[in-house]
Amino acid sequence: MISRISKIPVQNRLFSPDKLHIFSIISLAAIVVIILANSTINFDYSQSFDIFTEKDGSDHGAVESLKTEVQIKSSAITRMPLRSVKEKIEKVHGGNILNPWIPPLNVTEEDRIAWFREKLPGFDIFKSDDLARRFHSRVLEFFNPSCEAQFFMTWISPVESFRSREFLAMESLFNVHPRGCLMILSRSMDSIAGYRILNPLLDSGFKVQAVTPDLSFLFNDTPSETWYSELKMGNKDPGEIPLAQNLSNLMRLAVLYKYGGVYLDTDFIVLRPFNELRNSIGAQSVDGVSKNWTRLNNAVMIFDMKHPLLFKFIQEFALTFNGSKWGHNGPYLVSRVVERVRTRPGFNFTVLPTTAFYPVDWIKIGGLFKKPKDQVESKWVNEKLVQLSESYGVHLWNKQSSRLAIEEGSVMGRLISDHYVTCRNVYSS
Repeated sequence: MISRISKIPVQNRLFSPDKLHIFSIISLAAIVVIILANSTINFDYSQSFDIFTEKDGSDHGAVESLKTEVQIKSSAITRMPLRSVKEKIEKVHGGNILNPWIPPLNVTEEDRIAWFREKLPGFDIFKSDDLARRFHSRVLEFFNPSCEAQFFMTWISPVESFRSREFLAMESLFNVHPRGCLMILSRSMDSIAGYRILNPLLDSGFKVQAVTPDLSFLFNDTPSETWYSELKMGNKDPGEIPLAQNLSNLMRLAVLYKYGGVYLDTDFIVLRPFNELRNSIGAQSVDGVSKNWTRLNNAVMIFDMKHPLLFKFIQEFALTFNGSKWGHNGPYLVSRVVERVRTRPGFNFTVLPTTAFYPVDWIKIGGLFKKPKDQVESKWVNEKLVQLSESYGVHLWNKQSSRLAIEEGSVMGRLISDHYVTCRNVYSS
């Protein structure tokens, strides 16, 4: 329609009032179509097209064509074409990214609660619409027997925030676990824009899907049920830290408790298979003398469904929630609970050493991104690569490293180029 209009010579004096009126209607309709096509519309990749089915069971031809196109390939896993995934992702993005979760600064608790109550209707993550209510059935359908392992990530930020660094984490997972299945709990990514981001992986036959979570269902029959109900009614202080971060802390615990599997942060690069791990959590730091762990982290967790330690984690979250202390509901929470229960019977779990998931501390993570300037630094890069070969992965501490470019010849550059990324434009990630 638009191309035809563009070919018509524009000679206003030849337009009668009736023709001009018709032309205006057609132009307006075309603009609406363009806007809708690029908007964020939630949908289910495998089932959403059924909404276009006629009552008599017949499908529109165009919809059937699209449905066939987006189905995950059942053939053998293939490498992604050598193209810039970064460019494909950036085509989805545009404009500045606004974070609606950031509370006002330097206000009283009462003022912050009032702000939260005012903003609540705009937080889509709390919605219990038809899409959210399909969460459980979509999870059960997605994780079928063909999945070698089931992985979870969470993404509460806007879809525009999901960029090449996050894509890199997903790609590293599928390079190590090509038969694994990854579900991203996210309303913003469960959209046309989100599908476009995931499409390069889907085109290569990997199984990944963003699913809108039903938080009421997820927290139901857990110790966090009452806490969440009060929060949703606006009776809880969200704290000074963006609530999305703390909701993610709780969502990862609840989804593992309900379904079991592996949780990964979106800034974790997978280096080795997780097949031998079970009911495990990793140490972030250890005492220099005793070598005992001093802090754990919740960026990577592997647990069976209904594991008692997960129950204790969720219980601790609900009882001690503090939205104004950094890490209180995350790394410090799992550390507190494990410290209390590690000598009790019935909690069958393993605390893995720092080399498992956190071989590089957040203070030193920047060194992995810098290229060596001399032979001494080149030797350090080679030694660090040997050390990392014993790790299951590397947490990139995105808060510290997200603005760092991956320089050619750096530890990160070598890891990616030698082992994982199939697109070659990695040094701008």
